[in-house]
Amino acid sequence: MQNQIRILRKQAGISQDTLAKLCNVSRQTINAIENDKYDPTLKLAFSLAQQLETTVDTLFHPTS
Repeated sequence: MQNQIRILRKQAGISQDTLAKLCNVSRQTINAIENDKYDPTLKLAFSLAQQLETTVDTLFHPTS
């Protein structure tokens, strides 16, 4: 699964640490998700989408 988290996070001017705190996870978790090394839970995916003001469908999409 690929995601747009890094792109949308940078556009919003939010650091990994700030996003992590807003979503109640560690900065390392955000880093792992951004680098496609960890797929978030559905709850975390919705939290990320909410914080980045987008939808889960926009934030995540399957790899080709």
